Amino acid sequence: MEVLLKQHFNQIDLDIRKKSPGYSRFMDQKVTPDVLRFVSDCILSRTGKKLGQVFSAPEIEHSQYFKKNVAREFGKPTPGEKSTDSEYDKWPSQIIQTLRFAGVIKEKSKAGHAVGYVVVRPDILGYIAVRSQNAYAFLFHYIVKLLTDSGFYGHIEQYRDRYFAGSLDKTDFYELKQRFESFIIGHTQIKGKYEPRRIFPKVFNILASEYRIPGSIGGIMSKFPFMTSDLVYNRVNVRDKKKPKSVSRQEQRKALSARQDPVQRMAAAKKRVKELHSQSEVQDQWAKGEATQVHHIFPENEFPQLADKLENLIQLTPTQHNTKAHPHNKTGVIDRDYQYVCLMEKSHSIEESIKKGEFDYSPESFIGVINTGLNQKLPYNTSFEEIRAAIKGTYRN
Repeated sequence: MEVLLKQHFNQIDLDIRKKSPGYSRFMDQKVTPDVLRFVSDCILSRTGKKLGQVFSAPEIEHSQYFKKNVAREFGKPTPGEKSTDSEYDKWPSQIIQTLRFAGVIKEKSKAGHAVGYVVVRPDILGYIAVRSQNAYAFLFHYIVKLLTDSGFYGHIEQYRDRYFAGSLDKTDFYELKQRFESFIIGHTQIKGKYEPRRIFPKVFNILASEYRIPGSIGGIMSKFPFMTSDLVYNRVNVRDKKKPKSVSRQEQRKALSARQDPVQRMAAAKKRVKELHSQSEVQDQWAKGEATQVHHIFPENEFPQLADKLENLIQLTPTQHNTKAHPHNKTGVIDRDYQYVCLMEKSHSIEESIKKGEFDYSPESFIGVINTGLNQKLPYNTSFEEIRAAIKGTYRN
């Protein structure tokens, strides 16, 4: 999917020096991977599959879906209380501005006072909405593209190179921060330093976590390389908590998604599978009727680590789900023969999706699902034909 992100950003010019004054809000204080994922999911819940469906920031903020899930996922009081209104009202509006500037949604006239928007890249928005690490990947590619087009990225590279050369100090950090403030003030309608100082860490820390270099905490340079897990909105508020330098990018991204509510992660993944498949993925004699059930091929209670993996979820009809996948509608029981059928058909769904140029599924993730669920050790470059042969061999034994 990150290939699709690169293709998307390669097609658009994000040079803020050429943009209208409103482009100063390409990032903002509330734009973190977890909030971006959450609001993107709320937008999709509001618009559904209808391309051209107009929505506004107030509609997202006041929707039941937003109110129901924000308290559960972020541990915040329910929206509507006076103590929280000033915080919540910025979430949809700031996220929407970032998505607009990134070319995922666009502004459209709407009756009333609120500005209307429509989704123009539902594939990218759907990818962001599934998990926080996807939102992080989106923000990384977006920020790199924007700073590169705007002629600022060289300053980031210089800071990074000095760190790896062992010559970085606090002076380099403050110079970078001041350059950013001057850049924003010089090329947007923002004139004071207060707003650029709020935006800087949201921009810089995404890059710092990806490159594993010191970031910005409380306006000063962090003592250790910035961690992806510290990008979440409700991060532990401890300045410069010591972090191991050996943690890989992949481990950091996993930690980011682990901070997301698992129930919400699974719900978002199931919703995405429903959007991808209008019919049952298993075309057998029980496939008649509307496919409304999303089934865990490897059960959630046995493999909680696979519960939100798109590659472990398959769209079925109620008959398939309640009589074949779970015999006699006993959800705690899995029919091993039908599990084999589901795995084989899911492999075809994933392969066909990739051949179409879609980016929702990952072959590597599917191999990871198989290795975990069937206790295999397939290499991550295994072909689909070899994957199916391995599945067949496992169930025969």
